[in-house]
Amino acid sequence: MSSSVKRFELFRMLFAIAIALLVSFGIIFLVSSQPLTAIYTLITGPFKSRRNFANVIEAMIPLIFTGTGVCIMFSANQINLAGEGAFHIGGLVSAVVALELGLSAGLSQAVAILLSGLAGAVFTAVPAVLKIKTNSSVLVSSLMLNYLAQWFATFILMHFICDPSIGSGSYLIPEELKLPAMIEKTRIHAGLIIALAVAVLGYFFLYRSRTGYELRLTGQNELFARYSGVSIVKVVLVSQLLGGFIAGVGGGVELLSPIYSRFSWTSLLGYGWDAIIICTLAKNNPLYTPLAALFLAYLRTGASIMSRYTDVTLEIVQITQGIIILLVVAEQFLSGYRHRMIAKEAIAALKEEEGK
Repeated sequence: MSSSVKRFELFRMLFAIAIALLVSFGIIFLVSSQPLTAIYTLITGPFKSRRNFANVIEAMIPLIFTGTGVCIMFSANQINLAGEGAFHIGGLVSAVVALELGLSAGLSQAVAILLSGLAGAVFTAVPAVLKIKTNSSVLVSSLMLNYLAQWFATFILMHFICDPSIGSGSYLIPEELKLPAMIEKTRIHAGLIIALAVAVLGYFFLYRSRTGYELRLTGQNELFARYSGVSIVKVVLVSQLLGGFIAGVGGGVELLSPIYSRFSWTSLLGYGWDAIIICTLAKNNPLYTPLAALFLAYLRTGASIMSRYTDVTLEIVQITQGIIILLVVAEQFLSGYRHRMIAKEAIAALKEEEGK
């Protein structure tokens, strides 16, 4: 991809975000009795206090994990939505390790996170195996599996690790087994470092390794990749195993964070669905997932503050997200400008070649 095309894609992304925000602001003007106050609160709320800004950072951590995992799967054109379930199962495994194995603090955290990742990988491997063996739809099978993860986790919770004194959650996770907070008086924890490391490693895997190149080549043109000697079976398995591993690690890290005191996830948390938004904003590049996660976390934190202090509800964020995705994935959005830019660049290159 040429530098001018990259600049265009960046411009198109920013333009889509700007349109989405303007439409959202317009809706706020229509439904609110104090629209300027609501918009001001939405934009500035996350910066009003240390606690508010910490909420943004805390919210972006799980989004980086699931977003990076989905970027790897989507780069290979494997539309696997089981990252939601993998994240959920990862949290369950992490809780079981912390409560049942009786390991020392550092070892317990490492084992819990590793096993969470392996559980996530096994979970997302199911649609991959079904695809290879029966040519079934990865999209449909992975979507259905998420609800299996939800009810399986609920079963394990209620029958094996449930605290009878509350009835809807596990026993308390010992404080010494949780990930440490990095900043005093906040819940920003060591998972942030792990998440950023995962995003960077995901980038190097996709763009600096042979296997990553095969994944991207298959995603762009599976038939060409097949005739080029790429093992499609390998691509299907590796992309979904790795994506599920990262999502599972994210679930394990989230459960061991200072945010949670016990495992009580009886419904899906939505981070796997959010990962699609993150992946869309990051253009399938794991290196950009922290920025995309920061933007989404900032928007949601601002909307939460706005809903508490004004008459505008949280649903305004859903509208913004929907418009951004529609405009970003719409191939025809600004396509005329893109074609003119490419043609102009080609003509300039041709004239330069003729002048030599």
